[in-house]
Amino acid sequence: MFAVCAVAIFCLVSVSHSIPLVCEKLVHPLKSLAPHHLEGRWALVAGSLNHAPSMDALRQRDSITMYFSNSSEPSTVSYTQINRFGNHCQHLHYNVSVDRSSFTFDVGNRFDLTGSFLYTSCPDCLVMRWVVKSSRRHSVDLYLLSRRREVESREMEEFTAQLKCYQLPVPVVADPTKELCPEHPQS
Repeated sequence: MFAVCAVAIFCLVSVSHSIPLVCEKLVHPLKSLAPHHLEGRWALVAGSLNHAPSMDALRQRDSITMYFSNSSEPSTVSYTQINRFGNHCQHLHYNVSVDRSSFTFDVGNRFDLTGSFLYTSCPDCLVMRWVVKSSRRHSVDLYLLSRRREVESREMEEFTAQLKCYQLPVPVVADPTKELCPEHPQS
């Protein structure tokens, strides 16, 4: 027996097997990601986590900027995340191993951080799915990054649909009026 859909976003495959059709596309990792597409500055537009203390920590940041740059090794990129807390900028640097659309952060054996780049119809966006595992935390995180500070409403709706597929809470949406930190610490 099949359900009838008035809105195509969350049409169910069948009454007995309720998997949203749209999720098949939205949770699927990209086949590959061109390294040149990743390079440069990205602003965090929105994010959601299934770990409440980490979600609270995300809310404390005024803005988050991420920089990706190529390294001397073809399968490794340099990743810098810059968190703004008021007038303070926190710079975090990591090497990230990339294999097609999957990645692994080198965080010095403190915890495991792996993930993948997911589908998005937004031409200047990235959707990153992180899986964080440690002795104190196991979470799935989804982040929407863009070259812009804000995305169109349809792009945010698509990201919100991805969150629903992963059963993640309503996202923390960055305030686009908050200043981003510079790429390099100021002396």
